Amino acid sequence: MLQERAKQYYDQDYNCAETILRAANDEYQLGLDEAALRLAAGFGGGMGCGQTCGALCGGVCAISAALVENRAHVTPELRAKTTKLVAAFRRILGDTQCKILMQKYKTPETRCWKTVELGCQALSEVMEEK
Repeated sequence: MLQERAKQYYDQDYNCAETILRAANDEYQLGLDEAALRLAAGFGGGMGCGQTCGALCGGVCAISAALVENRAHVTPELRAKTTKLVAAFRRILGDTQCKILMQKYKTPETRCWKTVELGCQALSEVMEEK
């Protein structure tokens, strides 16, 4: 299950974006190597400035890895899937902005785990959609 895999990475001190992408790589056999996985690092903390949540960005990276063979412009289903992810993320978490989600979900004990856990739920809905 995606959330269980994510918890393992989050407990190793990966940020929200890294956690989601690494867990999705395992869960959905995306085939990403370490260099590709490191690309998500800068999205944590809302790209370090509280903007779009890193968990959402990590999810977009996972969808891209699953769908894009060459480039986005020749992958028509990419836009539809990322749009669905953003909508699911907003529905489940209430927002997409890191600074707002931190106020709502972050605690000193668990940091942003609740955001990551709910972000996994949103990503699972989209990735496992028939």
